[in-house]
Amino acid sequence: QVQLEESGGGLVQAGGSLRLSCTASGTIAAINNMAWYRQAPGKQRQLVARITHSGTTNYGDSVKGQFTISRDNANQMVYLQMNSLKPEDEAVYYCNADVLRPNTEGASWNNYWGQGTQVTVSS
Repeated sequence: QVQLEESGGGLVQAGGSLRLSCTASGTIAAINNMAWYRQAPGKQRQLVARITHSGTTNYGDSVKGQFTISRDNANQMVYLQMNSLKPEDEAVYYCNADVLRPNTEGASWNNYWGQGTQVTVSS
């Protein structure tokens, strides 16, 4: 099994900052892309930021220049630094990862989600 556990969410005033963390654990041979998504009430889940194993990043248009994604490959972690938070950033934030898992046939790639962490921004 593979688990992704997010932390760092909470309540923050508009203009403030939060740093989300996500740790992957379990039987893992390798992790390729890691990403953060968010879902606000009544809206579809959307990509916030993605980072490859080598560190190449891409961001959703609404967070460019505001959020920064980074990762620690040795510890199987990904982070999201969120600055200048706005009420429209309020959502549940989910960690996502492409994980190579060993199996009886060698290994296979699977995509996993964390359970999410709530970010609330007060105006």
